[in-house]
Amino acid sequence: MVEWTLREEFATPGGTVRWDRIGAGPPVVLLHGTPFSSVVWRAVARSLARHHEVYVWDMLGYGLSDHADDVSPATQGRIFADLLQHWDLPRPAVVAHDFGGAVSLRAHLLHGAAYSRLALVDPVALAPWGSPFFRLVRDNPAVFEQIPPALHAALLREYISSASHGGLLPAVSDRLVQPWLGEQGQAGFYRQIAQADQRYTDEIEGRYGEIDLPALVCWGLEDEWIPVERGKALADAIPGAELQLIPGAGHLVQEDAPAELTTALLGFLGAGDGHKGRQLTQFVPPAVMAGVAGADEVTAAGVTVPGPA
Repeated sequence: MVEWTLREEFATPGGTVRWDRIGAGPPVVLLHGTPFSSVVWRAVARSLARHHEVYVWDMLGYGLSDHADDVSPATQGRIFADLLQHWDLPRPAVVAHDFGGAVSLRAHLLHGAAYSRLALVDPVALAPWGSPFFRLVRDNPAVFEQIPPALHAALLREYISSASHGGLLPAVSDRLVQPWLGEQGQAGFYRQIAQADQRYTDEIEGRYGEIDLPALVCWGLEDEWIPVERGKALADAIPGAELQLIPGAGHLVQEDAPAELTTALLGFLGAGDGHKGRQLTQFVPPAVMAGVAGADEVTAAGVTVPGPA
């Protein structure tokens, strides 16, 4: 069994959110994606906690937090802004994965949440988004809510496993699947997909050029949920953002390459303001990187992916 618990609670109008913090030092907040929970950050969080005070939370409707009727990105963005005030964190560093990327961007651009720096890991940020399965469910949630529980469980496990390039350990898969089982869990799983409307990123996508803080975009080279080309496009859209590509990792970079991701994050979080906008050399096989749309320079040692001029 994967050991991971959240000891604290935060009341919201829609239900209770569970959260926790570990370590000491400059604050860092980690946001998970869908259909995951903060448990995917466990290895990275524990490593970062050697140098930082690390905050983790399960979004409303996810993991150990309450199930709820409204779990949309709009609601999660407001909750995150409120959580930062509750934690008395005026300008923490923020690291956000997948759907958490949209939540952190909405909180920053629409609700005034201030960050010292922002790292986005395979985020949901640019249209169009959603895998073919995701879009099928989003368009037909009532149908999927009624499929037999055993079929739902098998479909859910396969879907979650597809986020990993190397495959998830059985204990990890069990932990990620468990919140979405049973009558309430099954309904909640399809509800959160139905509410993940692209309009929530359309509302902010044109404002990424306003982001004025050090930013890092990390992307698993083997991500089959959101193609790596989106990472390059997002890094180009955010002034001075850097792009860190992680070989051998799928969409769940935290599970596939926790050491590589932690190293990238520690370097980014520990850097001064001069880190913003500098070039970042990626030691990735040139044959792999040559196929990445927008790659600017291939060298014998690897690939240099500079931020926009």
